[in-house]
Amino acid sequence: MLSIISAIIALGALIFIHELGHFIFAKLFGVGVEKFSLGFGPKIVGKKVGETEYLLSAFPLGGYVKMVGEGDGADLSDADKSRSFAEKPPLKRIVIVAAGPVFNLFFAWFIFIVVYMVGVPAATTKIGEVVKDKPAARAGLMAKDVVTAINGKAVNRWEELAKNIAEGKGQPVELQVNRGTATLVFRVVPESRTVKNLLGDTVTSPVLGVVSAGEVVIDRFGPLDALVKGSGQTWNVIRITVLSLVKLVERAIPLDTIGGPIMIVKMAGQQASEGGVSFLAFVALLSINLGVLNLLPVPILDGGHLFFYFWELVFRRPVSPKAREIAQQVGLVLLISLMILAFYNDIARYLIGQH
Repeated sequence: MLSIISAIIALGALIFIHELGHFIFAKLFGVGVEKFSLGFGPKIVGKKVGETEYLLSAFPLGGYVKMVGEGDGADLSDADKSRSFAEKPPLKRIVIVAAGPVFNLFFAWFIFIVVYMVGVPAATTKIGEVVKDKPAARAGLMAKDVVTAINGKAVNRWEELAKNIAEGKGQPVELQVNRGTATLVFRVVPESRTVKNLLGDTVTSPVLGVVSAGEVVIDRFGPLDALVKGSGQTWNVIRITVLSLVKLVERAIPLDTIGGPIMIVKMAGQQASEGGVSFLAFVALLSINLGVLNLLPVPILDGGHLFFYFWELVFRRPVSPKAREIAQQVGLVLLISLMILAFYNDIARYLIGQH
């Protein structure tokens, strides 16, 4: 039950933010908005305020903003044409359409800033395991040692330790550790390890053969530091999301890693059970994925519409209705195929247990 509730909250927030972006800029540019819906399909509940009907619809995997003149504006009155989406200059239509996914990206950015201010868990440099016959074991390090410096540079987080070792490019490192009340110094020569990373690339990196003890502290940051770190994290997730999509097309990442609604529900429940910060970070991750995917130049998605409007902006004429219709049909087939694949992967992963 926690998983379902968490998923509804997460998806509801992301859909609302996305459609709010379209809605706000439509209003700013004088476009009439007929409907603002969270969800698709039959109306569950709705209320009309002014010219806009605000709806909660049956299927929660999306939403929409229905604007005056969206599509064919031939049947509009002269009064409505001035408030029609179709009658606005291409640049204004581009901004209105782009606002949805861009709002998702900014929402994730805001969440990450809040997360860093509230506090993020970070592993200390306490060693939990020293792998047998690896460099650290040969040098004499032991479990429960706490690394306090590397090459004379103080460290107190496992991430800092790993980063310094990686940047050393395999050169010998000097580790200062606390063992009980004693302070010891060890010279360790890393060895190379070749593995596949999350993007399916083969990478070689220096390792010592130590495993974190999993001792965690909470790091909290002031507003300015949180802004810097939140911005960096947002950019990193956007970059990784884009690279992941490229790797999926190249088949470097297998297609069975794609997840659908069941995966989202499962992950939402897991993250919610781990605490508010984990759940917020998960929502930010979903928000970036939603924003990036919607900017892809695939007809039906926002990115496909943006492609048509950029074409009109550059060539001073709209894409022909026939070409647009064909493109949208192709886009619909692609989208349905992706949804079927995601559902299949979910069923195989969680109901059959093949993955």
